[in-house]
Amino acid sequence: MVEVTADDSDPRDKPDSYFSEFDVICATCCSSSLLTRIDKICADKNVKFFAGDVFGYYGYMFSDLGEHEYAEEVPKPKEKKSDSDEPSPKKVKDHETVIVKKNATFTRLQHALDVDWTTDKNSKKIRRTPNTYFIMQILLKFMEQNGRRVALGSREDDIVVLNNIRNTVLEDMKLNDSVVSKEFSSYCFAELSPVCAIVGGVIGQEIIKAVSQRDSPHNNFFFYNGVNGEGLVDKIG
Repeated sequence: MVEVTADDSDPRDKPDSYFSEFDVICATCCSSSLLTRIDKICADKNVKFFAGDVFGYYGYMFSDLGEHEYAEEVPKPKEKKSDSDEPSPKKVKDHETVIVKKNATFTRLQHALDVDWTTDKNSKKIRRTPNTYFIMQILLKFMEQNGRRVALGSREDDIVVLNNIRNTVLEDMKLNDSVVSKEFSSYCFAELSPVCAIVGGVIGQEIIKAVSQRDSPHNNFFFYNGVNGEGLVDKIG
């Protein structure tokens, strides 16, 4: 028997002990301060943590599985040729596979959000980093500063605020204006069903992989940009 219960109370009011009762936690539509708090609790209690959200055409998933061990199916290595006179073994068929155990190390969400992009090492990665990462940063800062999500009812005002935050974020990170164009703010409103389906599907897939400890997990971000139809996995932090 599986017992399903619903708790509609505010997660911000929950004590730390509440979050340690689970094997996996998936937090959606939360502020960055709440997400980093829950992630820290999960890391301390060895609870697998996932976060995700959708803002209009943009969506993201973050995972922190700590020190994660998993099994992966890989092609069976071919037998090396022998110099002896013994008959050679039968050739390994192309479809034959073996199960191998692997390990992956994940980083905390706080570290992933606080990356210093001015260092030589990280500045070289900017061009390869999905710009949805920086858009996510802007939207999370909007939520933190305003205590709410961007809304269609205040669209014009929110666009102004978003672009102001964009300017601050890019300046603080010493990034070029071209990393996130001002037009991004027009695509951040509502929750589009196709984007929700894609991001939600990835989160569900990753949770199943984490719990079953089968197959290589996404480490540590998945970003979806519906403006250009691009979904990317990247390790940041």
